Amino acid sequence: MFDVEGHDVHQCPGGWVPVYPDQDQRLALMSIGFLLQNRDDAVVWRGPKKNAMIKQFIGDVVWGDLDYLIIDTPPGTSDEHISVVENVRPYHPDGAVLVTTPQGVAVGDVRRELTFCRKTKLPVLGVIENMSGFVCPHCTECTNVFSKGGGEALANQFNVPFLGCVPLDPQLTRSLEEGQRFVDAFPTSTTAQAIGRVTQTLLQREEQQDDMDTS
Repeated sequence: MFDVEGHDVHQCPGGWVPVYPDQDQRLALMSIGFLLQNRDDAVVWRGPKKNAMIKQFIGDVVWGDLDYLIIDTPPGTSDEHISVVENVRPYHPDGAVLVTTPQGVAVGDVRRELTFCRKTKLPVLGVIENMSGFVCPHCTECTNVFSKGGGEALANQFNVPFLGCVPLDPQLTRSLEEGQRFVDAFPTSTTAQAIGRVTQTLLQREEQQDDMDTS
């Protein structure tokens, strides 16, 4: 997605140096993929080893001064998720952004994620409905391939913010596979505008929370 395949992670006196996909080094990345000899290798590790690696990614990487640290996790409520929550707790995380697709099965999985967040006292910043309709690359019309509204209904059920919908878009898929900046390549597309609205909503909520904390 960031066109950094083949980059190596280096050590410095302070720890691991992350990979920077931009010349200004404003965006830092760390992934288990950088530590594999072959991109097709499977990570066949038991829980304790994976948990130790998560702890290293959070505490032993020279992140520098960050505006945001975003941890992308797979679906589920496994040991890895518990390890992430435990290791970021000392840094007072803003919370979790939960992503679902409209189908009932996916919404059910994310409902359990919401329960997990509440049990671990991790704030929920909101819910995003991904793959919410299909944007035709020719006429830009959006068609509901799957059902619609599952993410918003889930957010209302748990009384958490609904951040918005992001549709399926072949242009987004192609950009990710080719390592292009989608919002720069297609700034006027329906999907880019949807992503922009979600991002702006998150930033506004954080600013409001910061104002409440300092008042």
